[in-house]
Amino acid sequence: MARYVTVASASLRPEGDAERRIEHASHLVWRARQLGADIVAFPETYVHTGLGEAKDLAETLPGASTERMAQAAKKHSLHIVWPLYERAGDTLYNSAVLIDRGGEIGGVYHKMHPTIGEIEAGIMPGEEAPTFPTDFGRIGMAVCFDLNFRDVMTALAENGAEIVFFCSAYRGGMQVRYWAFELGVYMVSAILSELGQIVDLTGRVLEESTYETLIAHRLNLNRRLLHMDYNWEKMDKMLEKYGGALTFDYVTPEACYAVGSTREGLEIDAVIAEFGLERRRDYFERANRVRAEALRKARG
Repeated sequence: MARYVTVASASLRPEGDAERRIEHASHLVWRARQLGADIVAFPETYVHTGLGEAKDLAETLPGASTERMAQAAKKHSLHIVWPLYERAGDTLYNSAVLIDRGGEIGGVYHKMHPTIGEIEAGIMPGEEAPTFPTDFGRIGMAVCFDLNFRDVMTALAENGAEIVFFCSAYRGGMQVRYWAFELGVYMVSAILSELGQIVDLTGRVLEESTYETLIAHRLNLNRRLLHMDYNWEKMDKMLEKYGGALTFDYVTPEACYAVGSTREGLEIDAVIAEFGLERRRDYFERANRVRAEALRKARG
């Protein structure tokens, strides 16, 4: 069946003290909900600007700002991705916290790749890239410098992320689009300036913030990215059986396309299995296995 979710992100330069930032964020949560959003993400360490303040301002979980945002999440019935400096005992992290619709903490991600400056200032790197279930699907989070490192991004995909929320001080830009296409996931960026993006799993930009702080877009999570090899010739049989219940979005220069379902009760993964299709990542993994076997035989 179609699994629709409306995602939103806020990209802005925080102003004033922590109280003013939280008040503004609470208003943006309200606005996101008015736009139909099920989840809204904020930029890296939104409430704690300045690395020099990390030791003094870092919060335990739950803490002052997460409790306020939990109230907003519960009041407006949506999920919030809330980045901040976190204190866990004597350890400091650059974290992204998932707050669910009920105002509970649904997950915490610790930035795996703090910058050299952050590490020298006492920020501890995280060691895992977990994903978290929500009532619409499974999400992952990445923070700023993480975007440059394959171990974070591939782990998020391997752990089942359908949407990755990228909370950052730098824009990411082309990298956000690259990872969406490379991994076959939706990417949503929230930036400490402007040019936050919502990117389709084909790598196409669906929304980009400029003058407007908040962007939102409705996504169908019942879509998958396929390579055309070994899949393309099966399209007519798929259309013959399911017709307009299927959608096809082509990325022709890269010989790929996204196939999706809009029919209630028709899971695209079931269609993929029925017609013996391969997701793009699975195809490349098979190609590598065939290559390795050919080399093994050649070497005796």
